Amino acid sequence: MPRSILRGLSPLPPAALAFLLVGGALWLLDRRGPWSHHVWLAGLVLTGAPVAWRTLRGMLRGEFAADVVAMLAIVGAVLLDQPLAGLVVVLMQTGGEALDAYAVARASDAVEALEADAPRTAHRLVDGRVHDIAAEVIAAGDLLLVRPGELVPADGVVIDGSSHVDTSRLTGEPVPRRVGAGASLQSGFVNQEGALQMRALRRSQDSQYAQIVELVRRAQGSKSPLQRTADRWAVWFTPLTLLVCAAAWWLSRDWSRVLAVLVVATPCPLILAAPVAIIGGINRAARRSIIVRSGAALEGLARVNMPVFDKTGTLTIGQPRVTHVQVSEGADTLLVLSRVAAVEQGSGHLLARVLVREAETRGAPLRVAADLVETPGRGVQGVVDGITVAVGALPYVREQFAGQPELLSRLDALDDGADGLRAWAVMSDGAVARIQFADTLRDDLAPMFRELAQLGFGPALLLSGDKAVNVQAIARAVGIAEAEGDLTAEDKVQRVAALEAAGHRVLMVGDGTNDAPALSTATVGVALAGHGGGVVAEAADVVLLIDDPTRIAEAVRIGRHALGIARQSIFVGLGLSLVGMLFAAAGMLHPVAGALVQEAIDVAVILNALRAARAPAEVASVAVTSVSATSAT
Repeated sequence: MPRSILRGLSPLPPAALAFLLVGGALWLLDRRGPWSHHVWLAGLVLTGAPVAWRTLRGMLRGEFAADVVAMLAIVGAVLLDQPLAGLVVVLMQTGGEALDAYAVARASDAVEALEADAPRTAHRLVDGRVHDIAAEVIAAGDLLLVRPGELVPADGVVIDGSSHVDTSRLTGEPVPRRVGAGASLQSGFVNQEGALQMRALRRSQDSQYAQIVELVRRAQGSKSPLQRTADRWAVWFTPLTLLVCAAAWWLSRDWSRVLAVLVVATPCPLILAAPVAIIGGINRAARRSIIVRSGAALEGLARVNMPVFDKTGTLTIGQPRVTHVQVSEGADTLLVLSRVAAVEQGSGHLLARVLVREAETRGAPLRVAADLVETPGRGVQGVVDGITVAVGALPYVREQFAGQPELLSRLDALDDGADGLRAWAVMSDGAVARIQFADTLRDDLAPMFRELAQLGFGPALLLSGDKAVNVQAIARAVGIAEAEGDLTAEDKVQRVAALEAAGHRVLMVGDGTNDAPALSTATVGVALAGHGGGVVAEAADVVLLIDDPTRIAEAVRIGRHALGIARQSIFVGLGLSLVGMLFAAAGMLHPVAGALVQEAIDVAVILNALRAARAPAEVASVAVTSVSATSAT
């Protein structure tokens, strides 16, 4: 068990159990002696006082939850010198609280994770010399150098140099963006292959990345926690118990009957049933590679009804792929790809790796290139089997063959003027190619949307930082009627908050840093972390360790199953407690007997709640192929 969880466990449950066992042993040795009574009384005072004091402080703050009856039973047991009954109540109360604490032991640490990933250093240019400085001392107007592989430390504009920057952390765009002089940069972008000189427009503390950190902090601070199932039931059960106590006193004037009612009525089904069922549901989800971060998150899964999706990495793969290769007349596609892959194998650019992988996938033989020369941010040239091959941006390949009008003519014939990410290849033997890249849809979305519809979810909403035209195309492809693009992290938060305010219980699914604030705002935030969690996993309530969106519906089913069992256990347990209260009020149950009856009810409730750890019927049909593997874990 993790040390953080061990540190959070209360010593009261084992202490109460120890006093019960020691007192019981003394009673068996000498039933007429006072020692067992003294041990039980000492144990009740020592372990019951913290419980009673904590509950009393909560009452003074206006909190009247499930533990009020337990406090009254503990105080009554001390006043009426019935320590055994009171000690049993302490054990049940503190044991239930320990289970509940265990269920919520892993708290989110999203803000700290975001701050840990923030840019830390920067390179300031002064009179042509580079000075390393802390990012927080950047001032507006500073001239900064951003080297390949580094984070952009502040919002600014490119003064000199060209490169590709990975913007996915903030915008969700899956493909790198080429930037040159005059292009805007945001803190948190990742520079890829070329050095950039930029002018800072504002301090790093006022940058886009810092705004995302603040958004997550505000979202987590303002998000109202779900009211625990136990506390909702306690709203009516506690007053009912006090009413039965008053009736027992009015009819008998016997305080022992009042204590018996309180002992039987101690809401152990409330204290125990929900945590046991929730822990069972969390464990069941974990065996399916679904990490539910808290009991409240599992309860939230049972109640969500509005799905909201990010696009990149959620509905799409999140990595660029070759979607089309157009070659000039007479050229062989596989031969062209083979030569392109040969020169790209020596490049560290993301799209170079994509091209090599595409050639391998299509079965093109990989060749060896010689005389490789790469121009960072523009393209690469080499010689393959005596043929000069240039691959890169259109201006780059035109420059390499500027003196060969026939090749340039073929190049112009393939240029359709359309938007989108593409690479061009020109070869000295006359072959020319246009290679189109795009993010692609996942192939397992149809089952996910079908299952969500079966679960009663309303129409889905797509929110993305990618270009609106791309977002609309993806929305049409998957059948989502409402979609918005070009959104900032704050825009997403506002959209999700508006849905929550309108009465929807939002299930937000995302996988990028720009999704973290919206995930924290939603009723339940789900992060896809099959390729590594990071910040977004810390901000989410639920993390899917396997990059499989169909697990979203499965998580909802597990949550509903666990919460249904918790409610069933609570309803049956409280019903039996109510019957016991009536017997106690009529004088047919002594306080100690009432405690034993309550113990029997508790056992029944716990056994029923443990069913939440087993797969519900709906999930079992999905998981049939992996039951043996998951049960082994």
